[in-house]
Amino acid sequence: MKILVAVKRVVDASVKIRPKADGTGVDLANLKMSINPFDEIAVEQAVRLKEQGIATEIIAVSCGTLSSQETLRTALAIGADRAVLIESDDGLQPLAVAKLLKALIDKEQPSLVILGKQAIDDDCNQTGQMLAALASMPQATFASKIQISGDCASVTREVDGGLETLNMRLPAVITSDLRLNEPRYVTLPNIMKAKKKPIEILTPDALSVDITTRIKTLKVSNPPQRSAGIKVPDVATLVAKLKNEAKVI
Repeated sequence: MKILVAVKRVVDASVKIRPKADGTGVDLANLKMSINPFDEIAVEQAVRLKEQGIATEIIAVSCGTLSSQETLRTALAIGADRAVLIESDDGLQPLAVAKLLKALIDKEQPSLVILGKQAIDDDCNQTGQMLAALASMPQATFASKIQISGDCASVTREVDGGLETLNMRLPAVITSDLRLNEPRYVTLPNIMKAKKKPIEILTPDALSVDITTRIKTLKVSNPPQRSAGIKVPDVATLVAKLKNEAKVI
């Protein structure tokens, strides 16, 4: 079984971001970048499937600038066998990424595609669903448990009412949730080995994919600051403030 795992280079989760002065986007100058946490979980799951003898090859893919090679090296250090970078300096939106991944699926013919459920920079939660639709594959989102048996996959996913289990035939698209697994610590020897693993570089033109931007960002700004909280002496005062000042009751 060949598994394709998509990873994205994002601002590290511990970094406080700030918008550009002109409001055209986020200021990325001198910020620490890392692999999207949900994508790291996806890579870990693929590696575990390989360790179980279910998968034979893991391909990590990223869409973005040449700097994304650093993110792919992280995926290789976790355990991916090879990597593909679809290079583009344009700001790729979810539909464009889904189209690029669809073209790569046609080329590589994987039995399973695993993505993070969303990226922490835009929180779109769209790419996996769009990819499944474009590739005409069954999908399971927000996976908290994955079991593979032959050409079938059983996926437990978190829904508002609790847990839901989906059974589907492979090939399929699965997006990983936070509780799917705990990614392993990447050791120095594996980091050194990852530097020797191949990274294939492709372009949207080589894949015959149109990545034209369809959504325009008008302005990026900080959310309004929350006012300071206050303490009230009793429940009656609290109810009065909620009714008269906040007007929520």
